[in-house]
Amino acid sequence: MKPYRVPELAEKYINYDMIQNHTELPDFPDARVHLLYIFLKDSGRNIAGLEELYALVASLVQMGLDTHESIDVAEGNQGEAMMRSRQLKVLAGDYFSSRFYQLLAQKGEIAVISLLSRAVSSVNVMKMNLYGKMKDTLVPSEEYLRQTVQLNMQLFLSFTPLLEKSVHETWRTLLKEFTQCETLVQEMKRCVSPDSGRWSYSYWHLIETASEEERRLLVGKKADPKDWKKLILKYKAAERLLDKLRETVANLQQLLAGRSGDCPYSCLLEPFLHRLGTVSSVVRGG
Repeated sequence: MKPYRVPELAEKYINYDMIQNHTELPDFPDARVHLLYIFLKDSGRNIAGLEELYALVASLVQMGLDTHESIDVAEGNQGEAMMRSRQLKVLAGDYFSSRFYQLLAQKGEIAVISLLSRAVSSVNVMKMNLYGKMKDTLVPSEEYLRQTVQLNMQLFLSFTPLLEKSVHETWRTLLKEFTQCETLVQEMKRCVSPDSGRWSYSYWHLIETASEEERRLLVGKKADPKDWKKLILKYKAAERLLDKLRETVANLQQLLAGRSGDCPYSCLLEPFLHRLGTVSSVVRGG
């Protein structure tokens, strides 16, 4: 059986000294990519061994979207280092997004280029709609999480027509749960500071539960790291995220119970089980 090696293949396009020295890239979307690879390999329709290529280009497009998403848009002069980081993220995101076109064009996979291009357009429309709501209204934290999960799975959903119809429901269900795991981990990382946590799940949770004075502090961008940490602890924002991750992992374990002997699925769960084991005590202890 051909081993899963998409992360290693992606390193050729992602790991550059200049990027690593001057900025930080988002996490590789490994659970979603690996799941896509498994389904394409096991139930792809007439893809003639192209599952690795499709999973690779999907990972590069998602990395491009996530890299652009991570660009700091704070106003004011934040120094040369921050400006260089922004510039590199813009260029890196464009580069990742362009490589998918080149890789598919070399193989004559024009239909998949069109499929992914439409998916990217759909993702961008969904993002603009969500951002519009966040600017104009208060977004309930649970609604924010639901829409963010949908955004993060949209690109991978575009591959559904390439799968046998008999697995469509299973594919969508597992994709949603694994996407939620990756999204929750991302949100847990964002809640460590007011800068990264702005408009995150934790932010909307605090807006819903904090006092009027605390909300004014958050909305006015006046919460410093110390204030932010106090609010995160007081209103148990990190604990809520951890509980949600635990619940989602439990759902996946139940869904995969009949596949307990299937190594690929077990491997997909391992990073989240490990995170639950290592982060729980830290969150509970503050």
